[in-house]
Amino acid sequence: MSSANLFTLALTVTLVSVIPHSSAFWLFNVVFPPNATRPLFRSNDTPPLIIVPGNLGNRMEAKIDKPTLVHWMCYKKTQDWFPLWIDLNMFMPIGVDCWIDNIKLVYNSSTRRSTNSPGVEVRVPGFGQTHSIEHLDTHRLAGYFHTMVQHLVNMGYARNETVRGAPYDWRLAPNENEEYLSKLKGLVEEMYEQYQRPVLLLGHSMGCHYVLYFLNQQPQAWKDKFIKGFISLGAPWGGAIKTLRVMASGENDGIPMISNQKIREEQRMVTSNPWMLPFVDVWPKDHVFISTPNASYTNQDYQQFFADLDFEDGWNMWEDTKNLTSALQAPGVEVWCMYGVGLPTPVSYVYDDTYPDSDPVEYVYDDGDNTVDTLSMSQCKRWTGRQEKPVHVTEFRGMPHLDMVFHHRVLALMQQILEGHSDTPEEIDCRN
Repeated sequence: MSSANLFTLALTVTLVSVIPHSSAFWLFNVVFPPNATRPLFRSNDTPPLIIVPGNLGNRMEAKIDKPTLVHWMCYKKTQDWFPLWIDLNMFMPIGVDCWIDNIKLVYNSSTRRSTNSPGVEVRVPGFGQTHSIEHLDTHRLAGYFHTMVQHLVNMGYARNETVRGAPYDWRLAPNENEEYLSKLKGLVEEMYEQYQRPVLLLGHSMGCHYVLYFLNQQPQAWKDKFIKGFISLGAPWGGAIKTLRVMASGENDGIPMISNQKIREEQRMVTSNPWMLPFVDVWPKDHVFISTPNASYTNQDYQQFFADLDFEDGWNMWEDTKNLTSALQAPGVEVWCMYGVGLPTPVSYVYDDTYPDSDPVEYVYDDGDNTVDTLSMSQCKRWTGRQEKPVHVTEFRGMPHLDMVFHHRVLALMQQILEGHSDTPEEIDCRN
């Protein structure tokens, strides 16, 4: 093993040892995902499957020729594409400044569009393949969908053939990702023509909103022909309260090398975060998400929230994205909605007078999956009776947010669905 690989492995093991399990939302607690359980038999009578990952859920690459540098040790120009996400060099003290400057977006309030940082090109590798969503780094250490894909292969699926990934630039909300949505439609039609069977779509977390937006753009006749159904895992259907903390004070999810306030620079400059603010029509108008000595913020106070942060672009981004999926229009296909419940989940953050440049001093909890609250995730129930196709809802008691993509009980239920058994239980107890 080369010295570079040894360093990468050592750094990864260090990260694993210090990151708490509750930091599931940003994927770091799955550095070594469990092995897939091999089924007793293989099945070839299954629908082709496309996986749409969640926020931060696939690799991205960059090439740079920058006019200026944030630090003299940062690279100014590269000839080749290099890993932008996930690049373990970002966890070094100076590396994080270089990484933020490379990955951040620049929002234009006049055009209402985002562009890459000056001198930076970004691309998403592996569209239509699974490697970009199975492991988030080229060393195959930071695993995400690997266990699920391997389980599917054990069932009889073939990587990059009957199961394929649809990675995307997760910094952008779908109103700025038109090319991706067009490619996703083309991939569905390609797989349908190749296998002569409707395609099943699977999303996790924010990826479910991408799938919903995509389906809402398609005619019903198209969906009836090409789409078998939609499996959603841990979807924040009513928005995610955590995004308010992310934009206010930042959230490093327990990674000690990066301060919350430092990572906030990047987190504020992606349009997908304002898109995921708690939806106005889901949450009570008097529910306080953030409380400080000087103000309290509900879903009626978003403009003031951004004004107090001196972050007007945040308000503009929310205005651009707030109606993309907030109406929760029924997808028009058979749905299997699965999510975790029974775990304390923050639904309100309390700050002291150092807000917003400090962490919350107190949390108010409610039921959820330790990242997204049950009120938000259960909004898929409203589709029952609002579309002709059935809606199946299964709650996994004791299931954390990220475990949805590799837990053996979820994989077993997925296998049942893929093998043609549509009915699912209303609750599965995972506490043991």
